[in-house]
Amino acid sequence: MTDVFAELRPVDVGMYLFYLALLLLAVAVALQDAVWFVPLLLSVVCAVVWFVARAQLGAAFSVNPEARHLVSTGLYAKLRHPIYVFGTGAFLLVLLALQGWSALVVWAILIPIQVIRARREDRVLAQAFGAEYEAYRASTWF
Repeated sequence: MTDVFAELRPVDVGMYLFYLALLLLAVAVALQDAVWFVPLLLSVVCAVVWFVARAQLGAAFSVNPEARHLVSTGLYAKLRHPIYVFGTGAFLLVLLALQGWSALVVWAILIPIQVIRARREDRVLAQAFGAEYEAYRASTWF
């Protein structure tokens, strides 16, 4: 467990704390209307998978696309960008619980941004790892 915390960077801690603050705020709001507990529960599930994906990425993590080494085990054996998928899901579901259906506007903006980021990362990794990355890419989703 100590190894997981050793790999955390300030950006990780900041994002996790921001998510937890939103989650606590959303729980307080959801207490007034129980229907919002469904997206909150789904958000927590996404957050747990997001945290696991970040731990599995280890030292290969970077804010800007870099090709440190190719991670293809754990969640990355099936999904090339689990941090984007589950991190975005965690934040968007907690926003849904906070703001209601109008939060879907945020989804419409954020999802294309994450897709662009993932494609940029794919290009960097393909350039660095060549055929190895193309084989990995062919065997995984997003």
